[in-house]
Amino acid sequence: ELERCAIKLKELLYSIRESLDTPAETLVEEFFSRIPAAFEQLETDANAITRFDPAASCVEEIILCYPGFYCISVHRMAHILYALKIPILPRIMAEYAHEKTGIDIHPGATIGESFFIDHGTGVVIGETTKIGERVRIYQGVTLGALSLPKEEVEQLRQEKRHPTIEDDVTIYAGATILGGETVIGAGSVIG
Repeated sequence: ELERCAIKLKELLYSIRESLDTPAETLVEEFFSRIPAAFEQLETDANAITRFDPAASCVEEIILCYPGFYCISVHRMAHILYALKIPILPRIMAEYAHEKTGIDIHPGATIGESFFIDHGTGVVIGETTKIGERVRIYQGVTLGALSLPKEEVEQLRQEKRHPTIEDDVTIYAGATILGGETVIGAGSVIG
């Protein structure tokens, strides 16, 4: 099955090869070499949900039913592609997960282990957001950028525009945290 996926990915990359800085074969190898680490992160995410959500009865339920886990699973794969500078595909993956779950995570966001999104509808996590380990967020949370005129946005495209959330933070429903200079300190509770 992985071999078939690798062939499909290589075919896709060949179709956009003029926009790639690295040969398609190298990108496919690098992507698949990073999957074991992403799988380990997903295990910590599933275990965090079993620890923090009293409604979770087993890991199988989390994997099959939890929209937050689904979205973070897609994100972990899309983030690898984003880091490899593969255009379009990571955004397509993120938008597909967004459409299915109502959770919008940009593939550029950096998210630590044991991450838990409870319920999830209306969650927005921007491109330059950095999230530490053991972070829990609830529905309707926005980790976004401040609104700027178009000219300034173009100048800041490569700059940090979204907040940093340190380890062991809980952000309850409806919270909006904006700006690249904003840091939510370790152990904080926002709500």
